[in-house]
Amino acid sequence: MADLKANANRSKAYIRQRELADQDLERRRKKLQLQSEKNANIAAKFSTENEGIEAQIRAKTYGLVTLEQMKAAAKAAEEERQQMLLEAELAEKAKKKKKKIKKAKTTLSFDFDEEDGEENGSVLTDLLETIKMKNSKTVKRLGKNPEVDTSYIPDIEREDALRQRREELRQEWLARQEALKAEKTEIVYSYWDGSGHRRTVQLTKGETIGQFLQAALKDLRPDFNDLKTTTSDQLMYIKEDTVVPHHYTFYDLIVTKARAKTGPLFDEEAIVDVRVRSDATIEKETHIGKVCTRSWYEKNKHIYPASTWENYDPIEFAKYKIE
Repeated sequence: MADLKANANRSKAYIRQRELADQDLERRRKKLQLQSEKNANIAAKFSTENEGIEAQIRAKTYGLVTLEQMKAAAKAAEEERQQMLLEAELAEKAKKKKKKIKKAKTTLSFDFDEEDGEENGSVLTDLLETIKMKNSKTVKRLGKNPEVDTSYIPDIEREDALRQRREELRQEWLARQEALKAEKTEIVYSYWDGSGHRRTVQLTKGETIGQFLQAALKDLRPDFNDLKTTTSDQLMYIKEDTVVPHHYTFYDLIVTKARAKTGPLFDEEAIVDVRVRSDATIEKETHIGKVCTRSWYEKNKHIYPASTWENYDPIEFAKYKIE
């Protein structure tokens, strides 16, 4: 019983192997057939037209023929080939034209005759030229009701006019300030070395305190030997018991109306010395400015009047006013 079962299994295995072998053989046969067809197509692609012409010539010149008959057969075959190519080209053009007409019919909802198209095209051109001419001209704006307040409505022309006016006023203000800076003024000062030595110097209002001290030093050197080696950086300018920094200009003091505890730091209309009037409550009176060396101040800052001098602070001194 066991032998019969074993034989049956071997038979099934053998049959399965044969089926697989047949399938593999059929697959290889189809593959070879496809390869041969591809090779045939490739050979056909590389064949020339001259081979067809030569075949036609051979068919028409079978047997012994003369040279003239051979040339006539070749010419007829060439003309026949040219005629076939021409017909194929005309058929291709007709096919493309038919496609174009079909496409135009699908995209257009209406059709014009040739004459109507030319007429409509000229009308459209005239219309476009008229529109361009109208756009090139300045469009006049409609008038506004003068009784209605339109200041809250954005207006480009009004804003441009205001901007231009602001720029004109700015340039005018800058021109006035430059003219003010270029004006010359006479500065009265006193060189202080324990006693006063009154002098005057001519400067423009746009010059700084440092430039003023340089001019004062040039004026004082011939009369004071201790200033021959001194520079303007070693000098101090004291006005109304206030030490004015070198970087301030007289123009700055005029425009800001700078003040100290006892009076304005610069005022051309003020009386030069308060002692002339002996009334410190009058606003138009001012003390004369003092010029001294820093070395003298360091030695005598505990003694009057140096003990009352303070550095200029525009924020702190803005509260002082002479009533």
